[in-house]
Amino acid sequence: MIVDRALGGPDAPFSLEPKEFENIVRTIREVEEALGQIDYSLTERTKRSREFSRSLFVTKDIQKGDTLTTENVRSIRPGYGLPPKYLKQILGKKAKKRIEKGTPLDWDLVS
Repeated sequence: MIVDRALGGPDAPFSLEPKEFENIVRTIREVEEALGQIDYSLTERTKRSREFSRSLFVTKDIQKGDTLTTENVRSIRPGYGLPPKYLKQILGKKAKKRIEKGTPLDWDLVS
């Protein structure tokens, strides 16, 4: 089969010829290589700076079975508890055990 834009047709003006398609694929592969691999692991510097980030902490004593609310859980420093992005998922959950004020919140504390 001959592929040639000059043959005409409704798609001809925006169709790619084989060499053009080859160039696009090669360029995409080069961009993928330039981007490299995504790495979400924490560097030592990031680990040391966790105390400056926020996380979820218990701000009032909570008894076993109590509901977690904005009154007893807050996003504060340091960053040793759950990330603040989980606040909406935590609110309304029940405490698995008694949790003292000042405790960094963790999934194993809630049901």
